[in-house]
Amino acid sequence: MEKHVCVHLRAVEDHLVGLGIKITSSGQAWTSNCRFWVYFDTWLDCDALRKQFALPACVTVHQNDDPRSGREKGLVCDADNDAIMGKH
Repeated sequence: MEKHVCVHLRAVEDHLVGLGIKITSSGQAWTSNCRFWVYFDTWLDCDALRKQFALPACVTVHQNDDPRSGREKGLVCDADNDAIMGKH
C-alpha cells in the first residue's frame, strides 16, 4: 500500500502528481514530529494552493531559509504532522 499525506493535504498531493511533478523524497522527515512529508521538485505557490484547495486553518506555510539544513517551503498540516514541500 502506498503512503500518502493526510486528508487535509491529499488533494494538493494528487494535484501535483497529476501535473507530473517529480517527487524527490517522501517519508518521515527530520524529526519524530513529522509523520509523512512529500518533497516535490518544484517551487510551490503556497498562498495560491491554500486558496485553490480551500485548505483548513490547521494547514500552515512552513519555510526554512537555512542553506545548511536545506532550504524548503511548503504546506504543513499541524493536526497530522504531514507536509507537502518544495524548493525555496
